[in-house]
Amino acid sequence: MSKAFSDEVREFTIAPDDDGIRLDRWFKRHLPDATFNIVSRWARTGQLRLDGKRAAPGDRIEAGQVVRVPPADPPKDAKQKQVRPPLSEDQIAFARSLDFHRDKSALVLNKPPGLAVQGGSKTKDHVDGLLDALQYEAEARPRLVHRLDKDTSGVLLVARSPRAASIFSKSFSSRRATKIYWAIITGVPDIDEGTIDLALSKQPGTGGEKMHPDPGGQSAKTLYRVIERAGNEAAFVALQPLTGRTHQLRVHMAAIGHPILGDGKYGGQDAFLTGEISRKLHLHARRLALPHPDGGMLDVTAELPDHFDKTMTALGFTASLGDVDVAPPDLPPDPAAQKRAARAYAKDIRKGRRGERRGRGKSRGGKG
Repeated sequence: MSKAFSDEVREFTIAPDDDGIRLDRWFKRHLPDATFNIVSRWARTGQLRLDGKRAAPGDRIEAGQVVRVPPADPPKDAKQKQVRPPLSEDQIAFARSLDFHRDKSALVLNKPPGLAVQGGSKTKDHVDGLLDALQYEAEARPRLVHRLDKDTSGVLLVARSPRAASIFSKSFSSRRATKIYWAIITGVPDIDEGTIDLALSKQPGTGGEKMHPDPGGQSAKTLYRVIERAGNEAAFVALQPLTGRTHQLRVHMAAIGHPILGDGKYGGQDAFLTGEISRKLHLHARRLALPHPDGGMLDVTAELPDHFDKTMTALGFTASLGDVDVAPPDLPPDPAAQKRAARAYAKDIRKGRRGERRGRGKSRGGKG
């Protein structure tokens, strides 16, 4: 199924993992060489069929349906796909050392600070490049569903199937994922607990590499709670982002005058302490809780990296005190749950009406 072009008509049966997605999305997953324009042309000419009927790229497909794919010649400018180089034994061992939770649909990694999640022009080592080592017995290569900054450590969720990736991604985009971060900040806020509501946008002239507060930017909200203080020098805090803007926690804490320890990018020299305290960023994705594709909740926590743990000890902080929710998640309605409830309600109404009709029938029969 890796090549879209063939001399013969082919038929594919929709797998459970693809249930409910658009037909054009199915092609992108399984026959990526068949571009949207090609698929659209097949649809216009009646060559694209779903269970024998004409289909359109935007049609929703169901598990068990059969897709008929017409033959086509490869385009003249078709480019050969880049092949990922095989991982070394050391890379495989390192990737698997990050994995601390694995089930049918999810992998959870404890990402170390300094490791990027995805590659770029100047980034060769990253989590995405290590995912081949984490496929294990699964049929599909694992997929990233969210990101952490390069210097932020902690919980990183990876999906083990296209279906799981779709469900997890929807949970993040609909804000049904609860994320708790731990941080050490310089100084101590006057108010121990509160909400930072400060819109953000990309700072001009930085190439999108830096964010800044901007009343006309995208809405950004963060809940914070001071867990412990080290005099007036520093504080151990729990942070809960209610939105997912780039560098949100770092910009918000710097904006209220208490940058995250080690964050020179947003806090300048005020983000560092003297003595033997590490100059690395002290921001850790401690906990993630969200609906699991197979039912129930996935709720995981990641242990602190060495530099963060040593700073906690040096400042006299107790990690166990930080395992509290900043606030219960303010979840929007779950569309799928609403649909299920509506169907159940409609079913109950139909049952009631059938009962009424049977009752009227008996009543008329008694009168005769």
